[in-house]
Amino acid sequence: MFIEMLPERAVPEPASSSTVNARNNDGILKITFSGSERDGSDVELRDIEIFLTLAEELHFGRTAARLRLSPARVTQAIQKQERHIGAPLFERTNRTVRLTPVGRQLRDDLLPLHAGLRDGVRRARLAAQGITGTLQVGMLPVNAHELRPYWDAFRARHPRCRLRVQRTQFSDAFAALRRRDVDVLVVWLPVDEPDLTVGPVLFSDPRVLAVSTDHALAGRGPVSLETIADFPLPNADAGPDYWVDAYLPRRTRRGRPVERGPLVRDTEEALTLTGMAEIVTLFPAHMTRYWVRPDIAYLPVTDMSPLSYALVWLSEDENPLIRSLAEAVTDVGPLPLAG
Repeated sequence: MFIEMLPERAVPEPASSSTVNARNNDGILKITFSGSERDGSDVELRDIEIFLTLAEELHFGRTAARLRLSPARVTQAIQKQERHIGAPLFERTNRTVRLTPVGRQLRDDLLPLHAGLRDGVRRARLAAQGITGTLQVGMLPVNAHELRPYWDAFRARHPRCRLRVQRTQFSDAFAALRRRDVDVLVVWLPVDEPDLTVGPVLFSDPRVLAVSTDHALAGRGPVSLETIADFPLPNADAGPDYWVDAYLPRRTRRGRPVERGPLVRDTEEALTLTGMAEIVTLFPAHMTRYWVRPDIAYLPVTDMSPLSYALVWLSEDENPLIRSLAEAVTDVGPLPLAG
């Protein structure tokens, strides 16, 4: 398969061609693997995104949720591609979804092409706006507003660079970085991964416990981890054990085990279960300012160290923009947050 960029006006092509159309009549980027647009054998970029996302998630429901599509739309896109290829791309059972050998080959062939297409279109759009670069920062904490001194310092140094600060779910944090969905992460420490560089600390935050307003602990004031151990905390399959345990300890300082309850994948899910009094949840203190709910009370935790957050990035992807953001954070220094 080869890629050829066509002008906006369509040009008839041989039936055996494999092309990329920069824009069709609907303004949608399309990929044609074989044949021509007239014989209906073209595949839209969205269908390729659906295939690659399903190849990663191996779950139709999660793929649909991640792409904000209906499960039926995901199924239709995969069936369309399987008809076009002439072979199944996935093996499906009631419990599992697995790539077939043909599906694995297609995934491996499409990944670099898809990344190149998206990057090329993104750069062209930025150039049209007079923007020379972009830096995407993924945030695990929710206090992006309080970190404006860092963003302002970076923008002052790079006025023609677009800085995008976005939420990243803790259950997908390192995967999002390694997929290059973001360039830099703001994450809690410690981080000790061979492929990642840990940059400067932005802030440190005391710990609080979120409980239902109907919970036995509500209204009692400060609590200790020894007391918290009497109640289930959420379980989080979010990354390396040492990293998760820094946020949700498995034992108290006296060695008592801390019970883990149901699995949660994001902050909203943890708060929903907390509001129903099914669990109690540890958070950094800035949650008391940014995530106020009528069914949640926050209690100070007396015997846990503050949680420090730092910049982290893929070592092999370090570039001048990433270094400049790290320098801006170092120059501004760790921020004292509101109590």
